[in-house]
Formats: sequence, structure tokens, C-alpha cells
Amino acid sequence: MGEELFAIMSEPETKLSRAFLPYPVSTLSPPIIPNDLTSFKSRGISQVERDLRQKLQEIRETYLATIDHFNWNKLVYEAEIQFEPVIGGIYHLYEMRGRKLLSMIGPDEWPQKHLATVRLNMDRQWKIVETGSGVDSRELFGKVEM
Repeated sequence: MGEELFAIMSEPETKLSRAFLPYPVSTLSPPIIPNDLTSFKSRGISQVERDLRQKLQEIRETYLATIDHFNWNKLVYEAEIQFEPVIGGIYHLYEMRGRKLLSMIGPDEWPQKHLATVRLNMDRQWKIVETGSGVDSRELFGKVEM
């Protein structure tokens, strides 16, 4: 068994296949010079950083919009409501004497401080249709820091 293996390995065909190896097998072979990957790495790093910064900015904007949506819903649900709002109905949020009030009366029909016009969605969340003139949600809810 050992002699057969030696005979197979010493055949001239195996010596010819050494020329096709991906690495040098002789000191006369050309030297292996590693590729300079500096530009590849710097391009990759800058592209990944740019993409991730954009993704983080999108996440930040989504986060701030969600916080704002939550705060408006909380404000409307904590307001005085003297009727049961209908899904899809448009209502108006006012501030009167330090308290919040949800009303069906439009801002052009009532001289109270109009905070927002809202609509009740199917999922029972209030959607801001329009904020009142001079109303800044950052001042109303406080500043959200990140």
C-alpha cells in the first residue's frame, strides 16, 4: 500500500500541476507582493459612516415625531371632553383659564386660545390636522434632548 502511494506521488503529472498552485513553490518564483488596501478601506469606512449617519438621522427624526405624537395624544386625552368624539371627526383643542378643553366649535367661531385642530383615527389616536397660530410644540411639551 505504501509503495503504491509513493509511486502515484512521484509521477511526472503531479510535478506539472505544481505550476498552477496559487502560491510560489520555488525560490525562483515571482515574489508575493500584498495589495495596498488603504484606498479600499478608506472608501469603505467613509461610505459606511455616511450611510450610518443618515440612518441615525432618520431614526432621530422618527423618534422625535413619535414623542411629539405621544405628547399631543396625551394632551388631548387629558383635556376636558364633554361629549364622546366620533372616529373620523374633526375637533379643536383650546386652552382656557389654565385648562385644556376639546370642542366641536371651530377657532374662527370662538375667541379662545386655539392649540390644535385634531382628528380621531380608527386606532383611537389623535392626528394633528393643524396647530394653532403661535403654538410651538417644543414650548408646549418641553424640549426633548437626545
